[in-house]
Amino acid sequence: MNKIFLCRETEQDETRVALVPSDIKALTAMGYRIIVQSGAGLKAGLQDSAYSAAGAEIAMTPDEGYKLCDIIVRINKSDDISGIRENTLHVSSFDVFNQKNAVKQYAQAGIKLISLEMIPRTTLAQKMDIQSSQASLAGYYAVILAASKLPKIFPMMMTPSGTITPARVFIIGAGVAGLQAIASAKRLGARVEAFDTRPAVEEQVKSLGAKFLKIDLGETGQTEQGYAKELNAEQIELQRKAQAKVCALSDVVITTAKVFGRRAPILLTKDMIAQMKSGSIIIDMAVKTGGNAEGSDPNNDVLLDNGVRIISGDSLERYIPKDASNMFSGNIFAFLEHFWDAQNKTFRLDTNDEILNECLITSDKKIVHKNFIEQ
Repeated sequence: MNKIFLCRETEQDETRVALVPSDIKALTAMGYRIIVQSGAGLKAGLQDSAYSAAGAEIAMTPDEGYKLCDIIVRINKSDDISGIRENTLHVSSFDVFNQKNAVKQYAQAGIKLISLEMIPRTTLAQKMDIQSSQASLAGYYAVILAASKLPKIFPMMMTPSGTITPARVFIIGAGVAGLQAIASAKRLGARVEAFDTRPAVEEQVKSLGAKFLKIDLGETGQTEQGYAKELNAEQIELQRKAQAKVCALSDVVITTAKVFGRRAPILLTKDMIAQMKSGSIIIDMAVKTGGNAEGSDPNNDVLLDNGVRIISGDSLERYIPKDASNMFSGNIFAFLEHFWDAQNKTFRLDTNDEILNECLITSDKKIVHKNFIEQ
């Protein structure tokens, strides 16, 4: 396994590319042979000529690439797998928890499926963590988006006609996306407050200059992978009551609370949103998995009768494809490098490797991942 095919993404809204020329040049030097579908990097500002200069071959169609490769690399899953050969390794962000039928199809076709979002959050796998790299960019852009939509400026400003008070920004969830949103909002001069169910992140929030909202929810914490544990119904209600007061005073609320593999919790109910000021903005970054804000829409902005606007925060990293592609490509490079057998010049599919055990979903025409094997 040493021939890689880089696909052009088929989703209309996808702007990223899974490998950039600089990483392809390094992979080629290692011994990989790279085939790139024509136009794969155009939306990220990368021409075919840049890939050719880095040592890649250009294929005009997907089928042409499928015939030549034994590894497929892309951002999202392939919708049409009819041309993919048996035993090909398919590496992408697959959203396996919500694509169970597609997982079965890949298994039946004999495709070895790697789901990148399943890579464990360990020190060894840190360089491969697409979740963190993309979430940090999405958190930054959520603030930029909010600032562009809000009918007032973020910083305090002294003018001859008076003082403009700073915008008040409330960020729910202080994971990778939340912390980047906090830092970005502070840089723009906003007054920032944040909350997370994990008490351990309070120090991180304060170190960025934001105020940490303390809510006594009883026992909380985080999973082994670093995600916030799911709250029970009583804890969610306590959280909502405390947050309602802050939301009512805020100009911008950014929600980042996702529960990996499950539906996102509703943190902003219609009653809470009804108490917010006219002109205020909600950026729901969990909208793709059900949404943190009641009434949010993954495909459209929602303007409510009271003047509050709920904005879809789905895949915001796609708005900055150059950096998002560079970071995603770096994660892919680290993955391909980790499993490279330099002596035999091949990708080593080591089933004893702790990283592979977490992200290999199908192999030998079977579902092999422990979380999906019974499906």
